[in-house]
Amino acid sequence: MTGFVVTFSKQYENMSEGADPIIDHWPLMGSPTPVLIIAGCYLLFVLHLGPRWMQQRKPLELKAALIAYNAAQVVCSTVLCVQPFFFGGLGHMFSVSCHANSVVNSDLQLTIWKCTWWYLVLKLVELLDTVFFVLRKKQNQVSFLHVYHHTIMVVFTWGYLKYLPGTQGAFLGFVNSFVHIVMYTYYLIAALGPQYHKYLWWKKYMTTLQLMQFGIMLVYLFLIITFQCSVPRSLSFFFVINVTIFLFLFWNFYRKAYSGKQLPAMKKEL
Repeated sequence: MTGFVVTFSKQYENMSEGADPIIDHWPLMGSPTPVLIIAGCYLLFVLHLGPRWMQQRKPLELKAALIAYNAAQVVCSTVLCVQPFFFGGLGHMFSVSCHANSVVNSDLQLTIWKCTWWYLVLKLVELLDTVFFVLRKKQNQVSFLHVYHHTIMVVFTWGYLKYLPGTQGAFLGFVNSFVHIVMYTYYLIAALGPQYHKYLWWKKYMTTLQLMQFGIMLVYLFLIITFQCSVPRSLSFFFVINVTIFLFLFWNFYRKAYSGKQLPAMKKEL
């Protein structure tokens, strides 16, 4: 038992050494402890403590907070989405993504690292999505899909920035940020009040866009594997597995949500 503890402690200590000392000294990047604690507290609150605390309380309105939060998400996602065009466009991102990290010390690479760090911060902030559901007593929306997606995105983004901060993942972040612009715009309109819900007829198309996102990601990942890009094949397959899980879960949601019988119930949730 003692040997196992020593081995585990040593391996955990090794995790503090990432791909580059610059990143290691950034907030949250010194070790996995802060991110794991945040993820653990998130799961504990949204799955147990939060629902229990709200059980005998009335749901909170949080209208002003939701409007501000969703507006901020739209702005932040837009900023991240347009970043590739400031360092040469998506074409340049593709041109370097299949080469070894020969640009590690370049302005391009440092820009990608910084954008990825801010992307991680945004993934942490997005955990509030579920917290708001709990405080508004919309526990039916705290689904496995929702919680799994938020948790795995936080852990995965940290691990990618820490150990493999190349250009390959930047495209995935770009696609996800674009989808989030649309998604949080929808939530922003919904938060404005019932009088604006008539403008939310396009929810089905938003879910379709999310499904397309995962399809684009899968094609991109298969290209990385096919052309032997400079990212470990094991990590690429890990990408593929998780994107496939997201695709399946979102397709299952789409099938149930838009079957016709579910539409009235969905309207009541807005």
